[in-house]
Amino acid sequence: MVIDIGNTTGKYFCFEGDELQAHGSEEGHRLTFLDYIDKDVTAAIVSTVVDLEPEAEARLNTLSCPVLRFTASIQTPLRNCYRTPATLGTDRLAAAVGAWAQKPHRPLLVIDAGSCITFDFVTAEGEYVGGNIAPGLHARLRAIGDYFPRLPHVSAEGDTPELGYDTETAIRAGVIWGMKHEIEGYIATFRKKYEDLLVFLTGGDEFRLDDTVKSCIFADHFIVPRGLNHILCYHLNMTKAS
Repeated sequence: MVIDIGNTTGKYFCFEGDELQAHGSEEGHRLTFLDYIDKDVTAAIVSTVVDLEPEAEARLNTLSCPVLRFTASIQTPLRNCYRTPATLGTDRLAAAVGAWAQKPHRPLLVIDAGSCITFDFVTAEGEYVGGNIAPGLHARLRAIGDYFPRLPHVSAEGDTPELGYDTETAIRAGVIWGMKHEIEGYIATFRKKYEDLLVFLTGGDEFRLDDTVKSCIFADHFIVPRGLNHILCYHLNMTKAS
């Protein structure tokens, strides 16, 4: 079982081998879904960006299986070349592992269009090099309304013409088309260096962008939990080997 805890939600993913069998989420970090999880779970991995309250920790302690606490400093199938691994978001590293598990021995560009949009690169030799972080879709829309008093806050939902025909569509189109061109620019730059580059696109807004970013090869909403599951299996195999 994979437990992935973000800033606002807790998620669980149940795998059998590499196959995702079930998943769910809840608001907050209480992990009440653990009260209803099948007790036949044989191993679990926890990735969290927040400090868990005692109630959540108590629920984790009720699991009758080994629980791996994932940080960016622990060993993974990739060689982590990030200079400050303690500051590396676990979701970024897990997504890179999830891509590598599906397409090993190829240069990989992993793009996560979530709260932030991140671009992470893995070499064909399995080295996680690092990447870049930029504001995500909703952060960009919110920033325009926050920093420019005469401009409104605009929802991401609605018409997105190539050129806005009023202020609302101008802002929405400017942000969404800007992100599209930003993504395509990264892909084009990396493809000049690595002709056999593979691109993975994930995150909360990946399918909105996938409609227009045609050069992305793989769109995978579950690449982070797949990576966490792969890391868990990797550690279980190392334990058996030792």
